[in-house]
Amino acid sequence: MEKTNALRALDKAHISYAAYTYSAEDGAIDGISVASKINKDPKQVFKTIVLISPHAAVYVMVVNVADEIDLKKAAIHVHEKKLDLLPVKELLKTTGYIRGGCSPIGMKKEYPLYIDESCTQFTNIICSGGKIGLQIELSLSDLMMFTHAQITSLKKENPDETH
Repeated sequence: MEKTNALRALDKAHISYAAYTYSAEDGAIDGISVASKINKDPKQVFKTIVLISPHAAVYVMVVNVADEIDLKKAAIHVHEKKLDLLPVKELLKTTGYIRGGCSPIGMKKEYPLYIDESCTQFTNIICSGGKIGLQIELSLSDLMMFTHAQITSLKKENPDETH
């Protein structure tokens, strides 16, 4: 397997992980499809979203693949008035990764990283391994320690959901 920046960073830090590969030939690279392709519970699979503030501060958010990020919640948490999605054309230049293969591990720079609190129901979570067709599973505690991540509420709440 070709090593990505994410895998090299984990190897260098002696952090154990499991790598899962899948075919992207059918074009289905959304998180739910990917979870199905690697035979994992979608609740355990997370996507990486890169946000930018009006003054060009970059923030990395990790949310479950079935959830939508709440930009207002994210902005409040990082003490910004507003956050927007980083334009796709700036993703590679900013992170070293492309859309569909953006890992929270091994970016060009270490940006503030926040993981949605839904991750706490799992010991291990699965995220992109740094390219389309590669997912990695690692312990939540290792991910948090290695990336200095914080856990917070990031997902949009569904008003139809009963709690």
